[in-house]
Amino acid sequence: MITFESVSVRYADAAAPAVSGVDLKIPEGELCLLVGPSGSGKSTLLGAVSGLVPHFTGGELRGRVTVCGRDTRTHRPRDLADVVGTVGQDPLGHFVTDTVEDELAYGMESLGLPGDVMRRRVEETLDLLGLAELRDRPLVTLSGGQRQRVAIGSVLTVHPKVLVLDEPTSALDPGAAEEVLAVLQRLVHDLGTTVLLAEHRLERVVQYADQVVLLPGDGQQPVVGSPAEVMAVSPVFPPVVALGRAAGWRPLPLSVRDARRKAGPLRERLSSVPVPAATATEATGEPLAVLDRVGVRRDAVRALDGVSLTLRPGEVTALMGRNGAGKSTLLGSLVGLHTPSSGTVSVGGLTPHRAQPRTLLAQVGLVPQEPRDLLYCDTVAAECAAADGDGGATPGACRALVEHLLPGIGDDVHPRDLSEGQRLTLALAVVLTARPRLVLLDEPTRGLDYAAKARLVTILRELAEAGHGILLATHDVELAAELAHRTVILAEGELVADGPTAEVVVGSPAFAPQVAKIVGEGPWLTVPQVVDALGLS
Repeated sequence: MITFESVSVRYADAAAPAVSGVDLKIPEGELCLLVGPSGSGKSTLLGAVSGLVPHFTGGELRGRVTVCGRDTRTHRPRDLADVVGTVGQDPLGHFVTDTVEDELAYGMESLGLPGDVMRRRVEETLDLLGLAELRDRPLVTLSGGQRQRVAIGSVLTVHPKVLVLDEPTSALDPGAAEEVLAVLQRLVHDLGTTVLLAEHRLERVVQYADQVVLLPGDGQQPVVGSPAEVMAVSPVFPPVVALGRAAGWRPLPLSVRDARRKAGPLRERLSSVPVPAATATEATGEPLAVLDRVGVRRDAVRALDGVSLTLRPGEVTALMGRNGAGKSTLLGSLVGLHTPSSGTVSVGGLTPHRAQPRTLLAQVGLVPQEPRDLLYCDTVAAECAAADGDGGATPGACRALVEHLLPGIGDDVHPRDLSEGQRLTLALAVVLTARPRLVLLDEPTRGLDYAAKARLVTILRELAEAGHGILLATHDVELAAELAHRTVILAEGELVADGPTAEVVVGSPAFAPQVAKIVGEGPWLTVPQVVDALGLS
């Protein structure tokens, strides 16, 4: 179905090829997973299948890529549209209409499908992806996760033979991610659709893959094999694999179910380990921010309804909930993007929607879901210099932070030419350079590999230890388990849970991390906790 023959791609002015020496065959009806560090060339490889590389991105493509017998060098993306459906990392860049239903129908209209066929497929897709209640909603009013589902749905309605997806679950809550992956499984198993996807959240997808392609980066040759074979040597791997490696399990488990079958002796040993005393957080002193019975309306939608929340220095709080629950609206209210329809918001004694931006900058900083909203310069170096000036930091502080979070991003690169993960890293550094007393992050690990996420965790812990407050809206349950002292859950704009992370997430099947599901009762949420408790190597 898809064949790569000695494929290499080099972009203009790049010091090295984005990908090099790729030989790969993906049969019909298989799900192939691309893994690798941020910037290792996953998006480039996906673009070569759809024809976006090199026809849209430019650069030099060597070797040969064929899809359903069509050479992508001689077939432009429009010539492949009937067989290849593509969903990129940025849903907004994918849309061409104004409402959900129109977007789902657009691709079929372009191919001239009959009206009755279009109507049936739209209804099927609305049901498959849980979008029926959103059919008449303007796309600009949707949450990030809702947009992601619409982007995937607009491709599914065309019934392509090949689906190419870049980070398809990165903006989805755990339940929505499971729905999307179930749909992909159904397409692969029942309809013989070939799926090629790149995803950093391997804990969600690796168990469904038929084969895995590891792109190590740095010019190294790809590694191709079964999921268990590749995970045994991959530098990026999910917690279930990390636990299997530490415990010496063979073959390595790829799912919670596989791990639970092997974990009986591990659970017995943990049951005899004294439970460590809970680590006290430094959430003392005057509050950094207070929301008191806050309500916010966005158009006809009540995005927040009577939310009360206090954020204190030294505390890391995870804000979780389904897509559209109001998480981004709550963050936006703390930086003055939304005016409350009821209740009050106070940040450092300021009312955010009335405060001067420069005054507010020292109190609170937000990294939004779309990092491009913060980036306006022509190069990475210029963005960093501007951040140093705006935040009153020592020259070079922002650049050093970028290098610490994700090494290897060049000074002269335009932010638009960065991968999604690299662009997010730059935006994080821009905000953190000002060292605001309260740091807000909206899906901060979207597009980040495990190594970059570990570096981010270190940075945020250091900020918390220095007395900063951290509030992060996330669907990444592993991040919450590793970093957050406290977890807050929103549903339909209302606060429904607020407490210590171990208590809140373990009691929720949707938000429990993999380790908690494997080892059962107890305070064990992460692999390092288990390794330390049992003295595993």
